[in-house]
Amino acid sequence: MILEMKVPSPGESIKEVEIATWLVKDGDYVEKDQAIAEVDSDKATLELPAEMSGVITLKAEEGDTVAVGAVVCLIDTDAAKPAGGAPAAEAPKAEAPKAEAPKAEVKAEAPKTAPVQAPAATSYAAGTPSPAARKILDEKNIAPATVSGTGKGGRITKDDAVNAVPSMGTPTGGSRGTERTKLSMLRRKVAERLVSAKNETAMLTTFNEVNMTPINQIRNEYKDAFKAKHGGLGLGFMSFFTKAVTRALQLYPDVNSMMDGDYKIAYDFADISIAVSGPKGLMVPVVRNAELLTFRGIEAEIKRLALRARDGQITVDDMTGGTFTITNGGVFGSMLSTPIINPPQSGILGMHNIIERPIAVNGKVEIHPMMYVALSYDHRIIDGRESVGFLVAVKEALENPLELLMNGDAKRALEL
Repeated sequence: MILEMKVPSPGESIKEVEIATWLVKDGDYVEKDQAIAEVDSDKATLELPAEMSGVITLKAEEGDTVAVGAVVCLIDTDAAKPAGGAPAAEAPKAEAPKAEAPKAEVKAEAPKTAPVQAPAATSYAAGTPSPAARKILDEKNIAPATVSGTGKGGRITKDDAVNAVPSMGTPTGGSRGTERTKLSMLRRKVAERLVSAKNETAMLTTFNEVNMTPINQIRNEYKDAFKAKHGGLGLGFMSFFTKAVTRALQLYPDVNSMMDGDYKIAYDFADISIAVSGPKGLMVPVVRNAELLTFRGIEAEIKRLALRARDGQITVDDMTGGTFTITNGGVFGSMLSTPIINPPQSGILGMHNIIERPIAVNGKVEIHPMMYVALSYDHRIIDGRESVGFLVAVKEALENPLELLMNGDAKRALEL
């Protein structure tokens, strides 16, 4: 029986996928549920499992774009599994020995004498500039020996001098190779969405800075107990920022809304998209109802999604939705940036690296770990008052986490 394997639908809105990598070769024997290919959609990279065991025949090449429901391979389910797991390919047939052709008799030839080349004629004028040409070459600081003359006898004419270009000492001998690689469907979709966000929104960015000393003090005091209590789960910065964002979204609900034509859609929940870097590029999985999660719950969910992104197991459902995005360029050393909105959302918070800087505290100069934060927002739906107020609320919560995020009891908030 020949089974036709068709491309399954990765999601409701996805009409086509791209064959990113075949994990098997044509003629291989595959087991049922064995991953045979990686396919890219415009939202995620998914594995394609074999539906039955048998010998596979590929019907698409790597890089081909195929419609959902199209046949990409055939599986011969009646083929026997080869011994040792070798591909079910035909063994090479033995060839009959060929009779040697009689060798042609080689006749000795007399050595050929290379023709003697006459010495090139030389002229006293070769390489010598005319007076007008010499003046031009001197002004350009060009040596006459580097210019080929086109005049009689090789003389350098005025036109030769005018057209001569001074050598800039360009180095030679280094590698100058290029490589042309087709972008994955996911990367092309990310590029399309980013350009769309720049062109179709009235994007503006406001900045502030956060003194990270209070959060550092809490983490230093409780991170070991938190890790021991919650099975090795780390107490990072993302849970503090997520809690601060969900609090600020409740205070400034316009930031937690988006446009739909002539209408505004507002949400009474906070699904926070967390930008993470995966092997296939930027992924933005969603932490659902983050406003209801504890510090432990947020850290556990971010870790789960990050591991799925790293292992290429992220799904379309994991990245669908989201009402606000947090991105952390600080892990790569970014000091300050203007993050791009993740459409159709209206706001994105950018975190950056932490640097010790001198600041004024109660009239005195002190050194504290400081972080710049940036809020990019769609000015069509969010006014300056809401955007600045939102970012100030985030700053206030991060600089006073014990009272504003933990209700004055860090142990209870961290479930210790």
